[in-house]
Amino acid sequence: MKYLSLLFLGLCTTFATAQNITIVRDANAPRAKYGAEKLAETLSAKGLKVTSSDKLKKSKDKIIIIGEKGTDFWKTNSKSAKIDDSKLIKKEGFQIRTQKNIIYIEGTDATGALYGAMELADRIKTSGEIPSEINIEDSPEMVLRGACIGVQKPFYLPGRDVYEYPYTPATFPWFYDKKLWTKYLDMMVENRMNSLYLWNGHPFASLVKLKGYPFALEVSEEDFKKNEEIYNYLTVEANKRGIWVIQMFYNIIVSKPFAEHYNIKTQDRSRPITPEIADYTKKSITAFIEKYPNVGLLVCLGEAINTIEDDVEWFNKTIIPGVQDGMKALGKTEEPPIILRSHDTDAPAVMAKALPVYKNLYTMSKYNGESLTTYEPRGPWTETHRQLSSLGSIHIENVHILANLEPFRYGSPDFIQKTVKAMHNIHGANALHLYPQASYWDWPYTADKTKTGERLLEMDRDWIWYKAWARYAWDSKRDRNEEIKFWDNDLAAKFGTDLEAANNIQKAYDESGEIAPKTLRRFGITEGNRQTLLLGMFESQLVNPAKWRVYPGFHESCGPVGELLLEYAKKEWNKELHIGETPTQIIAEITQHGKLAVEAIDKAEPKVTKDKEEFERLKNDMHAYKAFADFFSEKVKAALLVLRYSYSNEISDLDKALPHLEESIKHYELLVNLTKDSYLYANSMQTAQRRIPIGGDDGNNKTWAELLPHYERELANFKRNLELLKSSKDGKIATKEGKPWQPVEVTLLSETKGTYAVKNGTKVYGTPISELTKIAPELQNLKGIAFEETSQNENGTHLKFKNTKAVKLVVGYFNSDQKRFLFPPSLETDAAGNAHGQAEVILASAMNLKELPRINIHTYTFQPGENKLDLGKGRVLILGFIDANQTVTPRDVGYIDAGEKGAIDWLFY
Repeated sequence: MKYLSLLFLGLCTTFATAQNITIVRDANAPRAKYGAEKLAETLSAKGLKVTSSDKLKKSKDKIIIIGEKGTDFWKTNSKSAKIDDSKLIKKEGFQIRTQKNIIYIEGTDATGALYGAMELADRIKTSGEIPSEINIEDSPEMVLRGACIGVQKPFYLPGRDVYEYPYTPATFPWFYDKKLWTKYLDMMVENRMNSLYLWNGHPFASLVKLKGYPFALEVSEEDFKKNEEIYNYLTVEANKRGIWVIQMFYNIIVSKPFAEHYNIKTQDRSRPITPEIADYTKKSITAFIEKYPNVGLLVCLGEAINTIEDDVEWFNKTIIPGVQDGMKALGKTEEPPIILRSHDTDAPAVMAKALPVYKNLYTMSKYNGESLTTYEPRGPWTETHRQLSSLGSIHIENVHILANLEPFRYGSPDFIQKTVKAMHNIHGANALHLYPQASYWDWPYTADKTKTGERLLEMDRDWIWYKAWARYAWDSKRDRNEEIKFWDNDLAAKFGTDLEAANNIQKAYDESGEIAPKTLRRFGITEGNRQTLLLGMFESQLVNPAKWRVYPGFHESCGPVGELLLEYAKKEWNKELHIGETPTQIIAEITQHGKLAVEAIDKAEPKVTKDKEEFERLKNDMHAYKAFADFFSEKVKAALLVLRYSYSNEISDLDKALPHLEESIKHYELLVNLTKDSYLYANSMQTAQRRIPIGGDDGNNKTWAELLPHYERELANFKRNLELLKSSKDGKIATKEGKPWQPVEVTLLSETKGTYAVKNGTKVYGTPISELTKIAPELQNLKGIAFEETSQNENGTHLKFKNTKAVKLVVGYFNSDQKRFLFPPSLETDAAGNAHGQAEVILASAMNLKELPRINIHTYTFQPGENKLDLGKGRVLILGFIDANQTVTPRDVGYIDAGEKGAIDWLFY
């Protein structure tokens, strides 16, 4: 830690001459008592005899007094000392002073006293001595420094939707392991973290019972008692360590038995707020606050709630009153923290109504989305952070999911320190919420495959991840040269090396730490769970990313100014000047980072004498990172030549691309060999939400070995199409026209404005500008269902129907980001956005209207029975039903506007 004042005078008291230590602390102050216990453990381990007392007594032996400024305990036990504590005003701050044979540890508050005791213990561990005279003071830079645990799974539970995971021993056996919790909480307090976030869709029905809703409980009575016991244990133990337990939940999600009782869905994004749901949720929150000590709430209004207006109402009329009622029941005036997550909502609008009635509010927003990409954030997402940090409450940076870092080890102190500085200096934030570095959905385990089959604990494997973030959350301004020395000493102690070898390990972390961030920010489709970067990307995704729906704002926000692949290729062809970070620059840099990381880790290996198995795993990760960087750079080189061909029409450009694709396969084969015996999976989300590079439906395509045949097929397709081009007379391949889809009849159960033929000349909204002018062949037998555009804009689109066999409903989304058009399904903001297989574009650029944006086609699959479709506000085309069992081939139809460049990804199909 950085100290405002640091003075050591005289000699140190060694353990050979000082055998008796008395620690004076307030037995009724849990945090000071815990700090005293940890300090006593350290002293006892050195062979000293330690006694505890509630009151200072005269003694010639060493005495340590631990207390909180201003309390009766502190005034009584420090009255004989002349200690100036006028500058001890910062939250969780402390000062340590020596007078004669007494060390005084004084905290601004209870947590400060705890941290002071732990600081002295750390110094004794490091030096092996008790300082005879010490004069230091310190306080944290960030107000909240927290870590999160997902009480969730890599897959959906049977009969349940996303985020729905009741707390049960069968689903989460680790949740009931007190030793595991103690280990984790100890790790947190050792790193001076003061908040623990538990993420779950609807935790209340596992933790509280409601008199008015006895049927809402969704666990057995036996499991409920276990939940009560472990949650009470957790909150009490966390409180001793100065840690708030903050329960996260999504809105609006209700328990499954509650939903069944009222014949509603557990979550329905298009559902308005109803009195029953509001009352149930409010009373759940009240009971939770009343029942468990030292807890707060993290509220996610997005993903399962209808409109911004509903967000405002829900937060201010349901959530805050629920907390306030819990406070009244306890007779307390201290407001528990409520954190508003900005995800998929208008947080400033919500906060404007909330701050006048509740003061202990915080805001939270994702730092680089659901990845780690840069310490130079900018763009619209940065403006969101700045807007929230200017509201007057504390703004929290959420280092979220880390979808681009899974599953390899990541621990670059340099990147992390620069990132925390950016949180302060660019975003104006002053708090941290840290996700596990990997395997969030599979916590507490990592993806590592071991020889014995034993699962590694994420908190153990990724120790440097937690330590680095916490260290810089405490103080981001530490001198970089001193930090290199600090981490060298830490790594030398862990792996039993000399400082030179430790420095090489640190270099390997720092070099590899640039690879995934740089790659994703320059080439990725999204920063979210939808993409698993370290499994790679297909050429079709590199040369035609629009087909995969690039997440809006991502590239403008998650990296420095630069050019994307398509922009770069166009400028190269037009001989225009390039701006900022370029694709060729990045692939050169990531391959160099990989090379240097491997050289550094290999150089350190001969000096390793401790924890050799973990070092070997770390070394393997560095080699895997290099293989990935080499693989990806070859794919980019090929993509650039393919894009050049789209301008030049010279087959020689494709001939030049082929060796790069072939070389990429060699590097990927190496990646397969490096991971097949060392990793169980690449990504811990193993559901249909993951789409890039390929769908993760039913837990498939989660290893490099599974992906290799797909990349080999891509290469074979490219070779075939290249030969067809060469053998054609005009250098072109005739594009196969799509065959019309087979429509099916269903029984409509809701009122509509009739149907229309999907053909040229039809005015879908009855207006001249909505006349169809081009239609993909696949769509030409369909019957569209008519809706009024005003009703769609104001009320959304709702359709009820009955079908006797499985069908796909064909839906046309306008290719526009204007609010008057309904946005297509987005897994970044709607976790249920692929519940009916609707997330992917099936036909891109498939319809043109006279004066409206062109249409992309999605399909929703429904099983036989009575079904309904509820879509949000905005214009969208409902184009009819087709047989779900017929073959549907995704493609880019290519009906683009004049002056636009046609897609070239057909070369890989």
